[in-house]
Amino acid sequence: MKNAIIISTTVFSLFLSGSAMAGDANNIGLDDRGDRIENRLDNKGDRIENRLDNKGDRIEDRLDNRADKASANGNEARADRLENKGDRIDQRLDKRGDRADNRLDRKGERINNRLDNRASKRAARRN
Repeated sequence: MKNAIIISTTVFSLFLSGSAMAGDANNIGLDDRGDRIENRLDNKGDRIENRLDNKGDRIEDRLDNRADKASANGNEARADRLENKGDRIDQRLDKRGDRADNRLDRKGERINNRLDNRASKRAARRN
């Protein structure tokens, strides 16, 4: 009888320690998942921002070339207008890329925080 109690106590303590370690593994899994999602969204935002920046630069260069041609032909007012137009378009596309990148960064942070909170609540319930 005494041996049965010792064995059952040992098995029970091993079960509890195993479930606690499994809980830690779940928390680590949620942390990793949140980090992966946040990094993926961050990279996506960076790609969008770079694509829009490059598009704005191409448009601005094209309009600057047209402005140089107009200036060479003596149309200074048209040249100034074309340069200003290129600057406005480039700035607008830069802002649009920044907004998209920031929106995706915030979304990734929200998801990561939600998964961290879920992991901490699970840990609190276990204790």
